[in-house]
Amino acid sequence: MKITAVNTYYVRPRWGFVEIETDEGYTGWGEAVLEGHADAVLACVNEYKSYLIGQDPSRIEDLNATIYRAGFYRGGGVLMSALSGIDQALWDIKGKLFNAPVYELMGGKCRDKIRVYSWIGGDRPADTGAMAKERMDAGFSAIKMNATEELQMIDSYEKVDAVLERVAAIREACGKYFGIAIDFHGRVHKPMAKVLAKKLEEFNPMFLEEPVLCENMECFKEIAACCNIPIATGERLFSKYDFKRLLQAGGVDIIQPDLSHAGGITEVKKIASMAEAYDVALAPHCPLGPIALSACLQVDATSYNAVIQEQSIGIHYNVGKEVLDYALNREDFQFENGFTKMPTKPGLGVEVNKALVLEENEHPHQWKNPVWRHADGSVAEW
Repeated sequence: MKITAVNTYYVRPRWGFVEIETDEGYTGWGEAVLEGHADAVLACVNEYKSYLIGQDPSRIEDLNATIYRAGFYRGGGVLMSALSGIDQALWDIKGKLFNAPVYELMGGKCRDKIRVYSWIGGDRPADTGAMAKERMDAGFSAIKMNATEELQMIDSYEKVDAVLERVAAIREACGKYFGIAIDFHGRVHKPMAKVLAKKLEEFNPMFLEEPVLCENMECFKEIAACCNIPIATGERLFSKYDFKRLLQAGGVDIIQPDLSHAGGITEVKKIASMAEAYDVALAPHCPLGPIALSACLQVDATSYNAVIQEQSIGIHYNVGKEVLDYALNREDFQFENGFTKMPTKPGLGVEVNKALVLEENEHPHQWKNPVWRHADGSVAEW
């Protein structure tokens, strides 16, 4: 079997899809995008075609290594996101070839289902108590929210109090044992992160995400020492080498590699195993579409340390189109009592609505994240 074509598509709200075709009729789909940089990533996928056309798609390790190593310059968000989408599509083909879900080719399942959480609150968090209660009533046992709007390196306790009030509203509405994940989103710098971490401890959060950016990963130990809350991070890391440094630095309890940014299934499975050796949990990042979600579930199924899965149905970014709009088999993506079952169809388990993909690609989106500024005019982290 040989690869005959590599096609790229823009799809709303902010994603990019990759389709790999073969001479034996098997087709694989992947999700290749770095949010806000779809043009660059899809152009990179097209640049990688020369490594793929005419090659055997079943040689996933070799193709992955060739794309990563043969180009001399490697790593980073754009190159690794392009590789991620290609890798997902190759695994999709291989699963279809053997008529089995990808996890069956990776050693089989160690779990039948995995806990999932739902997003609430938006970019500038509000109405968190009511929204969390709505998700709980819908069957979820956990949510994630942005902790705060933009914060200066040293900011006011008024903003700190606003964070505490929002989390308190969730705890009051949903009870003592409902899972609350609090995402600092890299908006917070070390001085304020230490303050918030200590004060949030009373609400028993499930975890604090990106209390500071991984650019400052040496600070995680210091922040962890301020509280007894698990620290999660990793969505802005792009390879096992990045995660090696994170795990060696310490202070992190949960890693969150993104299957569409960190090298796809091949690389993230290795990252998950590295984390298990450090007694660190896995909770893949996935504010994306159905292909990325299914790729995450394949890794979750085979990783002992996987604890919970992000999914983006109903997330505030999804304007114009929703996750399941692109899946013809919507019934395979149902949540029950806060869990989702593992995919059962061959490959990644998504029957892609290609007609809609083609329609969307006729009018490529140009999604960019907002540019925020502090009161003094300086650029704020979004």
